[in-house]
Amino acid sequence: MAAGIPRGPLLALTAGAALISLTGVLVKFAQVPPTVSGFWRMLFGGLMLSIALTALRQWRTVRARDVLWMLPPALAFATDLFFWHRSILVVGPGLATLLGNLQVFLMALAGVVWHRERLGPRFLLGLAMAFGGLWLLVGQEWRGFTEGYRIGVLYGAFTAVCYAVYMLSFRHAQRERSSLHSSQLLAISSLLSALVLAAMALGDGERFAIPDTQTLLALLALGLVGQCLGWVLIARAMPKLPASLVGLLLLLQPVLAFLMDVILFHRATRPVEWLGLALSLAGIFVGSLRGAKPAPVREDDEADEVVQ
Repeated sequence: MAAGIPRGPLLALTAGAALISLTGVLVKFAQVPPTVSGFWRMLFGGLMLSIALTALRQWRTVRARDVLWMLPPALAFATDLFFWHRSILVVGPGLATLLGNLQVFLMALAGVVWHRERLGPRFLLGLAMAFGGLWLLVGQEWRGFTEGYRIGVLYGAFTAVCYAVYMLSFRHAQRERSSLHSSQLLAISSLLSALVLAAMALGDGERFAIPDTQTLLALLALGLVGQCLGWVLIARAMPKLPASLVGLLLLLQPVLAFLMDVILFHRATRPVEWLGLALSLAGIFVGSLRGAKPAPVREDDEADEVVQ
């Protein structure tokens, strides 16, 4: 281990990224429609977080203004899950997770528009690498895919857009409502997202019944892993580690998701697709790096940077 890197946060971030990588697999195991699995994920996760914060006496009084601030991120994340869960069921958890991680570039572009940040050659190199890798994964065979598969790829791309909007709006609400801890804001956002997803599911005529024990366990695990445990581990570890190491370790999520897709769901992957995966991941890592040294941040300021 390199000198100066604390062992505890390093292990916590690694474990958190590994846990988060399970979310796509759990969506596949849940035998319910994608919007319904998103609803149960957010409901279970929001309730688990709320109960844990109450038990730890960290829950503070929630005012109507707090709820209003969390409506935009809740709507964005509900839309994110609407697209992402559909993409998972069509193209598999590996590719769907990789596509969602392209939000790195959208976040950087948002920094240019709203904060006048400058994008250097490193960002452009990362962007070229990431999309070159995607071309090897899906671009060269695009015409040979079924219409449904192509739509699944587009759903994954929409996921990245929605997730970038979620992170931007969550960060803004977090800074405006600094009196509430980020964990409580996430709990509020999760419960509001559950309401939005419930309305979406009802609009599509879907039912909320949980058909079997496997689905129940998968949905409970989605709430625990996707909204609680993995998130807490990552959020607490991020401020204590170098940014470059954080970016590298967070890539465990799409890597492990892709490997589990191959192992558990027998995704056929040719050598050129493995090359595309490696190139895209390297591009995401390069694009996530910042040339300037970041200012010191509190743990709450970093908490919204967690992957799906």
